[in-house]
Amino acid sequence: MRVGVLFSGGKDSTYAAYLARRGGEDLRCLITLFPSRPDSYMFHYPNLRLTRLQAEAMHLPQVTVQTKGVKEEELGDLKDAIATAVRGYSVEVVYTGALASIYQKSRVERVCEELGVRAVSPLWHVDQVAHLEHILTAGFKVIVTGAAALGLDESWLGRQLDQAMVADLARLHEKYRINPALEGGEGETFVLDCPLFDRRIDVVSSKKHWNGDSGYLEILEARLIPKE
Repeated sequence: MRVGVLFSGGKDSTYAAYLARRGGEDLRCLITLFPSRPDSYMFHYPNLRLTRLQAEAMHLPQVTVQTKGVKEEELGDLKDAIATAVRGYSVEVVYTGALASIYQKSRVERVCEELGVRAVSPLWHVDQVAHLEHILTAGFKVIVTGAAALGLDESWLGRQLDQAMVADLARLHEKYRINPALEGGEGETFVLDCPLFDRRIDVVSSKKHWNGDSGYLEILEARLIPKE
């Protein structure tokens, strides 16, 4: 099938793209919405401009659409983006990285149905701790770029996913009932490397922004470099 991936640059959408390719699908493009506000109900916010590096590393074209990020109104922008992918790249199926958000999954499915394409969420309701383990096993390099959940402080920003982090997230799930995979805006991530990339992303400089009990890592400069 000809596939477009709703892509934020985070671990889940990138892993969804990885599963599509591993399953033999024809990856045609990435589809990225750029909200103008950090509290979009549908779309990732930090460091979206750097998804162009990920797209380049995957040798995939990227459909980009700006949105004001206003609840429900942003669905019109999502529809425009997917329609562009259908017209420009003959996309038949849209993959998402949705894990547990019924709000997001149901709206993507509704928009896709209106456009006559199928929505696929291969990570839907998977065990979230096991999902993190699978990401590591597959060779993904992922950093935390946003934190907004109990137990997460400023020190999490920029932290790289590893076995120790998986254990810490599982513990915080038990203690505070947060989503271990940071679903629903509890955290954001950015993929620096994965099997789909021909080069990896090197973060040259970054800045932490923290306000009370939440914050994000702004990547100021990044570049593609050969894999080691």
